[in-house]
Amino acid sequence: MAHRPVGAGSSIAISTTSAQSSEFSVQSSVLRIVSVGAGAHVAIGTNPTATNSDYFIASGQSETLALTKASNRVVGVVTGTTTVVIFPEGTQCPFGINDTVSLTASGQSYYDFAHKVVTSVDTSSGVNGYHQTRCTINVDTSGIATVFSSKDATLRNSLKIAAKTSSGSGVVYLQQVQISGNA
Repeated sequence: MAHRPVGAGSSIAISTTSAQSSEFSVQSSVLRIVSVGAGAHVAIGTNPTATNSDYFIASGQSETLALTKASNRVVGVVTGTTTVVIFPEGTQCPFGINDTVSLTASGQSYYDFAHKVVTSVDTSSGVNGYHQTRCTINVDTSGIATVFSSKDATLRNSLKIAAKTSSGSGVVYLQQVQISGNA
């Protein structure tokens, strides 16, 4: 079995108190986690807190956990105190209310944001003359005056990992991977 790293890896110093990773855009359906120095209980979510009843990884062991990958191309952005993201006509919004998302807009990085909450999804037909699915995100973009014109913009779901030990301390290493070959 071979692992192909996807994106940058990260780590979390762990103790008996739950600690969170930074947010990351989900780019793979597999997350490889290695616990060093102590066994770790891990939780995955938008703002998780690890408890002793969460998934356990023994010290010195690695596990691969499944992630749900969701993304869509963005063809428009309506700025304001909340931000409306517009998807191509004929596609759906792969996110739900309270999901967290990150936007990358190639060539217009001032539109980029990370780990913001989806507050509504509009899938109705013909909204104000538009026939595209839209979602509203709790991020203030009212200061952006440039018209959105990125040819390569993507909205992806984003998550955080929380980890803790039952006793002692250690480090949990995280890496999104693609797996090839037999398991």
